[in-house]
Amino acid sequence: MKDRKDKIVVGITHGDINGIGYEIVIKTLADPRIADFCTPIVYGSPKVFAFYRKLLGIENFSLNLIIKPSEANSKRPNIINCMDDSVKVEVGQSTKQAGDGAVAALQMAIKDMKEGHLDVLLTAPINKKNVQSDKYSIPGHTEFLAAEYNTSDYLMIMVSDVVKIGVATGHIALKDVPSRISKELILKKLEIMNQSLLQDFVLTKPKIAVFGLNPHCGDDGLIGSEEKDIIAPAIEAAKKHGIMAFGPYSADGFFGSDAVRDFDAILAMYHDQGMIAFKAMAFDTGVNYTAGLPIIRTSPAHGTAYEIAGKNIAHPDSFRSALYMACDIYKNRSQYKELTANPLKKEYIDTINEKE
Repeated sequence: MKDRKDKIVVGITHGDINGIGYEIVIKTLADPRIADFCTPIVYGSPKVFAFYRKLLGIENFSLNLIIKPSEANSKRPNIINCMDDSVKVEVGQSTKQAGDGAVAALQMAIKDMKEGHLDVLLTAPINKKNVQSDKYSIPGHTEFLAAEYNTSDYLMIMVSDVVKIGVATGHIALKDVPSRISKELILKKLEIMNQSLLQDFVLTKPKIAVFGLNPHCGDDGLIGSEEKDIIAPAIEAAKKHGIMAFGPYSADGFFGSDAVRDFDAILAMYHDQGMIAFKAMAFDTGVNYTAGLPIIRTSPAHGTAYEIAGKNIAHPDSFRSALYMACDIYKNRSQYKELTANPLKKEYIDTINEKE
């Protein structure tokens, strides 16, 4: 276990080796200022790193090869090898080897995280199809990490400077969404989101907007009753739990009227209901954050982007933002834990909340 007075140790999984993962990792870590506030450890392949560094024409930058986190150099980025020397990069292609390498890096990083060697986890994009195997069925990083930490109480939240959007049902087929929506599910997701806004983003009495499921929120049951029968009752239950939840709102009118600025976060009912608007507003800078886990995990808001892999045109902004956010949340959680552990400080916080 490292001395907590040291810089934040960031575990970075390399994702799909044939996508833009290494390009955004290299472009982010090549900035020497990164080492001023954290110690990055890439879980990947030195051979693949060397391939992309040459392809990108980046000189005077290297990663410190280590065997275990305790060997990390705090003054520069480090790398732990997760793949053998037979690894073959096929830029822009989905391959089984790339999928296996992504899973291997994730497994090794999680092991070190569970043993207390890492403070936060930053994951580069994977291909959800090539990571599937007889051993693993991985809808995405979010579900994989939730299974590893044996929790069903988690929430994917997309975060930017403008908006925070969580999705109630995540990575499931659209046809399955209505059957998954329940009062209990929405209430649980609101509880997770509210707690995350308090401890991870240091917001006092956060306001959460809740979307409906149907167009125009069902038009009083004319084109759907989920809003009246499920979503509205869940919002009322959340209020009784001290959560400032409002709605349900129709997503199109909500974004069209710029109501997003009146709330601290939004709970959408399904993936594209929230993601389309989010990525339209913050595709290059947004961050994917998994709330509800005992660990801190962030990732960029985009995917493997095979179509631009190896062309030296991928923007590292989202990945860099994910790195900054992971470190900020680590500090925020530490501060929140300290405040709530002190009875006098907790009483002061509760008084502020009541006044608001």
